[in-house]
Amino acid sequence: MEDLQIDEYAFAIIASDPEGDELTYFITGQNAYYFNVDENTGNVTVRSEMDRETSKTVTIILEDANDNHPVFNPPSYSVVVPENTSVNTLLFQVSATDADIGLAKTTVYKIDSVVPSSGFDLFSVSETTGQVKLEGQLNSTSKSSFYQIKFNASDKGGMLNGEYVVQSNVAFGSITVIDVPDLDPQFINLPYSVTVNEHTPVGTSVFQVQAIDPDTWVNAKIVYSIQDTNVPDLFMIDENTGDIFVKKIFDREEFLDINAVVTLRVMAQETTINVHGVFANTLTNVEITIGDINDNKPEFYDCTAQPCVPTTVFIGYIDEHSPPGEPVNGLNILAEDSDEGSNSRFTLKLAGPDKDAFTVFPQSVTSNSQVEIQVRNSKDVDYEANKTMIVKIVATDSSNTYWHSTATVTIEINDINDNSPAFQHEINNLEVEEHSSNGYIIATITATDPDTADVDNITYRLLPQNIHKYIDVHPKNGSIHVVNDTLLDREVIPSITATLDATDSDNKLGRTILVITLLDINDMTPYIPRKTYDEYTSEGPKGKVSVTIQATDRDEEGTDNSRIQYNIIDTEFSDNFTIDKDTGLLQNKGPLDREAINISLNGEIRLNVTATDMGVEQKSTDVMVIITVEDINDNAPQFGNKSYVFTVKESEMGAFVGSVFADDADQTMTNNRISFRITDGSFGNFLVITSAAEDGSGYIGNISVDRDVELDYEQGRRSYNLKIEATDMVSTDLADVKVIVLDVNDERPVLPKDLTLHVPENTTGLGEVGKIEAQDPDTNSSLIYELLSMQCHCNGTVGPCDEEWFTLESTGAIIVNEDFVIDYETCDQVKLEVHVVDVFTEKGENHSVAGYVTINIDDINDNAPTFIKSDGVFVALSENTQQGTSVAHVSATDRDSGNNKLIKFEVLSVQFIDTNNDQMQTDKLFSVETTAVQDIYRGDIRCLGSLDVSLRGKYLVTVEAKDTGNLATATHIEIYTIDKSYRVGLRFENSVEYVSSNLAEIIRALSGATGAIVHILEVVAESTKQRATEITLLEAYFIYPNGSALDSNSVERMLQGDLYFGGILGKHGLTYIELGGTEKKDVDPVFLILLSLVAGLVIVLMIMITSLVCTQRSYKRKLKAAKAMSTAAMRTENQTSGVVVPGTNKYTMEGANPVLNMNIDASTDLGFDEEASSDDKMSLNSLDYNMDTNIMDKDDMQMMVIQEEDEDDDYIEPLSAALAQRGKNKMEPMRGTPAPVLNW
Repeated sequence: MEDLQIDEYAFAIIASDPEGDELTYFITGQNAYYFNVDENTGNVTVRSEMDRETSKTVTIILEDANDNHPVFNPPSYSVVVPENTSVNTLLFQVSATDADIGLAKTTVYKIDSVVPSSGFDLFSVSETTGQVKLEGQLNSTSKSSFYQIKFNASDKGGMLNGEYVVQSNVAFGSITVIDVPDLDPQFINLPYSVTVNEHTPVGTSVFQVQAIDPDTWVNAKIVYSIQDTNVPDLFMIDENTGDIFVKKIFDREEFLDINAVVTLRVMAQETTINVHGVFANTLTNVEITIGDINDNKPEFYDCTAQPCVPTTVFIGYIDEHSPPGEPVNGLNILAEDSDEGSNSRFTLKLAGPDKDAFTVFPQSVTSNSQVEIQVRNSKDVDYEANKTMIVKIVATDSSNTYWHSTATVTIEINDINDNSPAFQHEINNLEVEEHSSNGYIIATITATDPDTADVDNITYRLLPQNIHKYIDVHPKNGSIHVVNDTLLDREVIPSITATLDATDSDNKLGRTILVITLLDINDMTPYIPRKTYDEYTSEGPKGKVSVTIQATDRDEEGTDNSRIQYNIIDTEFSDNFTIDKDTGLLQNKGPLDREAINISLNGEIRLNVTATDMGVEQKSTDVMVIITVEDINDNAPQFGNKSYVFTVKESEMGAFVGSVFADDADQTMTNNRISFRITDGSFGNFLVITSAAEDGSGYIGNISVDRDVELDYEQGRRSYNLKIEATDMVSTDLADVKVIVLDVNDERPVLPKDLTLHVPENTTGLGEVGKIEAQDPDTNSSLIYELLSMQCHCNGTVGPCDEEWFTLESTGAIIVNEDFVIDYETCDQVKLEVHVVDVFTEKGENHSVAGYVTINIDDINDNAPTFIKSDGVFVALSENTQQGTSVAHVSATDRDSGNNKLIKFEVLSVQFIDTNNDQMQTDKLFSVETTAVQDIYRGDIRCLGSLDVSLRGKYLVTVEAKDTGNLATATHIEIYTIDKSYRVGLRFENSVEYVSSNLAEIIRALSGATGAIVHILEVVAESTKQRATEITLLEAYFIYPNGSALDSNSVERMLQGDLYFGGILGKHGLTYIELGGTEKKDVDPVFLILLSLVAGLVIVLMIMITSLVCTQRSYKRKLKAAKAMSTAAMRTENQTSGVVVPGTNKYTMEGANPVLNMNIDASTDLGFDEEASSDDKMSLNSLDYNMDTNIMDKDDMQMMVIQEEDEDDDYIEPLSAALAQRGKNKMEPMRGTPAPVLNW
């Protein structure tokens, strides 16, 4: 209301900081002078009377800055979804809020990442609503059962600290995918097969099937059942465990029709309904093989009629005296053991009264066999002795003698002729060489028959019938002979087995076995399966041939007839190879040379390798091995002659000079193609063109003069020694070609080029210093020399000479003119333009082209070094300058040249002049180090040790510059000392990177405001708690050319008085000036311990004092505020309404740009610095009386210390409160931060 009185409460500013930092309140703008604001509480009071009729409504708008990032609520999300959730289902919704307004409040959502990354395409989030939807099918089994989504919420940006900023935040969402019962059970460890022995007891577990539910965490119970089987009721299954048990005892032999394999069709079924509404199940086969045990004894069967019937009584008959091996007729006996494998093996033997007369065949049987009773002893089979004979066949199980059977065989004996033909041996082992000639008698084997009627009346025959194509027997004499020598081949049939029968007149039979072994003869030739062996290799050391020739011989293995040895038939190249006679490994002995092979063979080496057996009448086979030796470029071209001599007349362009010839021994065009080039001696005058010789023997290089070149005999090239190179792109050969140029007289005389003479300066009586000697290519010439002009190089410019230092005689002699003195420093070079005339020239120009003679004037050491002008004042040293530190420099030049201008600096003396202008001689505290950049020599002045910190003043250093001729010049320089108290710290609310990149502009602004040289010490980040804006501390010295320096208070005052440069610094974030940091030193651990003890005592003391101080503080602050307001009434003649503000700039004025001190937190200020603060005092160093006059001119005031009004103490008033007292301050805050502090 307009009737509010001054200092009466008007309203309150309410603000908060998201980071929780303490806020400082202030009011700016056109109508800010009507109000005061409490910087700590934000309470606003009336400062000046308001009249509604003359004033308008004051609107206070607090502009928003994008200083808040979106905040998720809740900060994280977690949902559980089934894996069969439909695509496009809304899973959940993320939500974030932003405390800003406008676009800075609008939140946009996106997904930054998904773990695992394969799930990135499965989910989406709406940019505007934050709804999270499913975009793909889930599967907890084949994909993943858990996903973590990183959500990003960002605002649409806004201004913060003068920059457009987009704030963002992240939150995490967890999605757990739970399994649903949607998969059929699965049998594991398939296939299922097991062997179970017959007669296994009922209830025995023989196998277990196992099935699993592939669904995760929703596993249903599985029950098992047998759905089908090829033999019912043999097995049963436990529905819960899947164990298969024997249901009844079974005999394997009952199931031989199914090979004793029982197949069960087993089903595994879930007990609960799945998501499809059915009981999920799966089927598999279990194959059970019934294993055999030895539970059956051998049995006998009569197979006279089918089917065979089991019996133990058999009847047969045989003629008396039947030969041994003759089977008993009328018997068809089968012996069988129905067990399997080894369990079915049994033996047969005879028992009974007549067992010795007969034998049983076979005697060992597996499973089953026909059984014969054969005559063993013909003599015992005698009708007259026994008309009937009885034997018993005993069949005994081989592995269990308990299992046996017996069959009785009654044999009736037939009465016949008593004697049959008889052979001497039952088996006759014979040998005959293969391919014996037809009719060859292998052996004669006869039988005897005691019957008189059968003497010489025995007939022989061989069985079986098919043996007759090989051998036969003479029917009367029993001789065995060869029928077909061709078929009698050991490699086809190694032996022949036949039965030789002998029958008498009564057809009585005698029989013997013939085993005829065919003896091997060397009738097989070694066989090589390949017609040729084709191998490829390169010539030279890298070419390797390794091929194995393989042959076989079908003669008897292990004999000489089949043993093969290999050999190379001698040919032109056979000595280049070796072959292992036993293995057939063919290899080259050494490198092969393609060029050693006739070119017509195209690189082929043909070797004839033989494979020969070692039998009698050796047989052999040969094979061609074709080895193609591929050409490599291993031969260099070769010239036909190593030197050639040709002649050519001068002035004939394109003239043919001559031809060279070269060839290359390589055999392929790729490697033997030659090209010629001139490598040396041509000087661009000749060409060589390559062409192939017509007969193909090599290549020709035709040499000719370049069509654009005209040879000149008089130019000194009367002959050319050319180096012609022949190359095949790998190797080269060189030939020397001498080309003699025939003269035609037509040339002008020629002056020597680049004739240079040296003449020392300041010398007389030299006379002739040089002579020009021109050349005339013609054989008859007379030369006269003439001077055309003379130019001098003086002080970097070239022009006509002021003095004629030299003359030229017609003979070409150059003479020193004694009328003048030669001076290097005046002119260092003279250039004579001359030409020479040939008076005998008959054709063309008679004089030469103008030439130049350069006469360099040699310098002598006649000039002393000269120092480059300097003000003699150098930025001085901090008191802790270390040894070797460069503190100043001098520069000098010498007008002489070369070594004469080399300069070396030396410190001659050092004097110290204190502030009272008293002088004292000191030791050489400084040394000088000489360096050179082009013609300027620099001497860097370095400290030899630490300086005396108690001395105040300057050092007068005398430095001498001396050249190599001991000519010297001295100069004096002044070096001022500065202690570290003048180290100024400037605090910027910006990053180190920003301040460093803008350092040049900051230095210009600081120098412009203070008029001082700004020496940067360091730019570092200030170690503070985390805040929205980074803080950078820049430390520097502010130094004047006279050696004086500014402390932090002086710098602060000058920056406050300069609006232009202050504004630039404010743009870069300068907020505070403080005393520069101290040096960092290593701290002794013992010192830290002692310091900790002292600190503990101090804390106790401070607690006691604090209670006393707090009772006085409130009163003192009110008193200080009253004094500050009374001071505000003071005005100066040259100032607009300004006040003396303790703790800031002393004197403020309209438009000033103060550098702010850090605010003092009243809640923590104990008042200890109120009596001793020096922040309100202007401070100059000990040399302030030398303050740069430029500063005085700029400030239009004397440099003096301005005293404050008398105060009880030096209380530091916050600058914001002081500024609130200023009249019409239009300065706006330039930066917005979560922790508001006034800026430029």
